[in-house]
Amino acid sequence: MDIKEKVEGALEDVRKVLQAEGGDCEVVDVDEKGKVSVRLQGSCKGCPFSTFTLKMRIETIIKEKVPEVTEVVAVE
Repeated sequence: MDIKEKVEGALEDVRKVLQAEGGDCEVVDVDEKGKVSVRLQGSCKGCPFSTFTLKMRIETIIKEKVPEVTEVVAVE
């Protein structure tokens, strides 16, 4: 299993919570340094709390489950 597949699996736990609140996110890219780019969707896109959600929910959970990940960033 490569790192992107691991990230996708870890993201499933987060997506359930986001979807319950009308939002979602998708993995756009995982680079060779462990930087994960995600696209926020639905109510998460443009939400004033999206930075908090990205760093405190999405990044924290992904890093716990996939230690190779160094950072999670949002892209358009």
